[in-house]
Amino acid sequence: MKFAVIVFPGSNCDVDMFHAISDVLGEEAEYIRHDTGNLDRFDGILLPGGFSYGDYLRSGAIARFSPVMQAVVKAAEAGKPVLGVCNGFQILLESGLLPGAMLRNAGLKFICKTVSMRVENTSTMYTSMYKALETIQIPIAHGEGNYYCDAETLRKLKENKQIVFTYEDNPNGSIANIAGIVNEKGNVLGMMPHPERAVEALLGSQDGIKLFQSIVKNWRESHAVIA
Repeated sequence: MKFAVIVFPGSNCDVDMFHAISDVLGEEAEYIRHDTGNLDRFDGILLPGGFSYGDYLRSGAIARFSPVMQAVVKAAEAGKPVLGVCNGFQILLESGLLPGAMLRNAGLKFICKTVSMRVENTSTMYTSMYKALETIQIPIAHGEGNYYCDAETLRKLKENKQIVFTYEDNPNGSIANIAGIVNEKGNVLGMMPHPERAVEALLGSQDGIKLFQSIVKNWRESHAVIA
């Protein structure tokens, strides 16, 4: 399986993402610039964390207009897995690929620590390797990770089981403790915690690797040749 790791000006978690895919997962990964217009040759798209374009307007608001985002939208519409982590999640929200918005953390401070979160839905292409309601340890590092949506959107997220991860101890004030959501089709995931920083024991947790293993497992099953 071949992954595109999208690099925006200001991305700083692209190397972490590349390492998780290439060195730990053992799959193919390639850095792709923000001005690239075609992603057809990739099987999965990864939007890493960082501070795209300095986040001087709103987190992800400028990156949303990068040429590569048209190709990301095309990949999402084709059903390919599109994962946005931290700033990548914010970009997915700004681009309309996921509903809702991000506010400043409730305490108005940047938070960098490992948090406990619960796997709410194991039927997605990102979570099939986890157990139902499994508690996992994943790092966060953000100042604007307070997920918000209106009551109707929240109702739909719950009804459609689009809430994939929730915080055990909500560190940023997100509505309904939301840490990660998928689109209605289930192929676009946005999450604030960093699974790519939890793929080796040396990093303090290996709980994140199952997310990437789930993607590959789903992809291989869907592309299996029936003899």
